[in-house]
Amino acid sequence: MQICLRLLIVAWLAIGSAFGFSFDRNATVEPIFSANLPPEARQTLALIKAGGPFPYERDGIVFGNFEKRLPLHPRGYYREYTVKTPWRRDRGPRRIVAGQPGEYYYTDDHYRTFRRITEQDGR
Repeated sequence: MQICLRLLIVAWLAIGSAFGFSFDRNATVEPIFSANLPPEARQTLALIKAGGPFPYERDGIVFGNFEKRLPLHPRGYYREYTVKTPWRRDRGPRRIVAGQPGEYYYTDDHYRTFRRITEQDGR
């Protein structure tokens, strides 16, 4: 029984890794300066910091972090916001995920990868 359980866990981790899932409880992400974001992402970030109004109905919903690509926190810690993708008619794949004030992450591939947004002066 123990051998089967161990094999199952190893297989689960291998399959998750093959699909790019991270199981690191302290996930780290590469930084990106806010000045290097696309203009639409800078606009969305400014709206988040101002408290809105937001153009998409789903802006501000809880981001579950189910793939655990961001540092782990209790459910409700992260909120997600749409970054307009000019060539798309739907919401597209780009988002900013916000945690505590000043903690922002950018994804341009619908949550597969994230970059921590930092200001030019190191904040």
